[in-house]
Amino acid sequence: MDILTLEHFAPRLNDTFISVGDGNAPFILVEARPLPASTLQGMLRPPFSLLFRNSSAIVFNQKIFQLQHDAFGEVGIFLVPVARDNHGFLYQAVFN
Repeated sequence: MDILTLEHFAPRLNDTFISVGDGNAPFILVEARPLPASTLQGMLRPPFSLLFRNSSAIVFNQKIFQLQHDAFGEVGIFLVPVARDNHGFLYQAVFN
């Protein structure tokens, strides 16, 4: 898989992605949405955002997580903690 797009993730809402380098921590994809942007020459994909939830009581630092999913195999995704709710911490990935 060369370029990840929103179309790869949108059908995977509520699926679990396993962070193989972090004790197999589960990250659940809770949102996949396009981001507004003007079309620029040479853009490889329209920008989009992903939001994952992890129910751990401890927040993970922002970094590239090696996430495993049956549909993708293992992919590195840069996740940033952005919020906390009653179910855990939320992490965002932005692709532009």
